[in-house]
Amino acid sequence: MRTAKAKRKTAETNIEMNLNLDGTGKSNIATGIGFFDHMLTLLAKHGFMDLTVKAQGDLEVDSHHTIEDCGIVFGKLLKEAAGDKKGIHRYGECYLPMDETLVQVVLDFSGRPYLVFDADIPKVQVGNFEAEMTEEFFRAVAMESGLTLHIRLLYGRNVHHIVEAIFKAFARALSEAVAADSRVKGVMSSKGSL
Repeated sequence: MRTAKAKRKTAETNIEMNLNLDGTGKSNIATGIGFFDHMLTLLAKHGFMDLTVKAQGDLEVDSHHTIEDCGIVFGKLLKEAAGDKKGIHRYGECYLPMDETLVQVVLDFSGRPYLVFDADIPKVQVGNFEAEMTEEFFRAVAMESGLTLHIRLLYGRNVHHIVEAIFKAFARALSEAVAADSRVKGVMSSKGSL
């Protein structure tokens, strides 16, 4: 089983997280940010991974530290759980519609962290989730996991739909990238390492 767990404690946040890449979509999420809990639940479900998150953060300030630090921890666990990446597809992509919204996510488990976030999300709050933190979460995930990650909002108006479509599309693309393929001998790279 490709699993990892970690704890991260700072003056701003206290996070415990468990990840199983070969799960069934089960989750137990508690961050104090209701909409973010919903997004992480969808990430687990649509990514076919089991995910447990217990996070306490300085929400009296805002949601920034909690969301970004959860991205840091998730990225680290993703890198650890994927291990040497032998036998995986490496690449994943997904176009995902949600009502009036269409999102594209393309990623490469390359070991070269990079984020292109081409999504102009209005700076509003969905519950106590600041929508602009979507980019910060995925930047932290990409940097810590070594993903090259491209996220594009092709169109959409409803902020809830936009953010949810991004999380679901990321989950599907990630599931494809980490999927085992018996045709892959070693790693999917002519260099012999990722």
